[in-house]
Amino acid sequence: MAKIVLKIKGMSCQHCVVSITKALKDLKGIKDVKVSLEKGSAEVNYDDKLVTKTQMSEAVADDGYAVIN
Repeated sequence: MAKIVLKIKGMSCQHCVVSITKALKDLKGIKDVKVSLEKGSAEVNYDDKLVTKTQMSEAVADDGYAVIN
C-alpha cells in the first residue's frame, strides 16, 4: 500500500471534488481518496502494483483538471 498527495489545478467547487474523487476511485488499485478543495489536492491510498501516478494524473486530466508536479 502506498500513499501520494496530488496537487490539482482547476478545482473551484464541491462538484469538482466529487468528480475527481469518482475519477480516481474508478481506477483499479485505488483504496481511498480524500480530495480537498481548500488545499487543492487529493490524498490517495493505492496499491502501487496495480496503478501508477501517471494513470492517476491521466484520470484527473480526462476529467478536465490538471495534476501539478
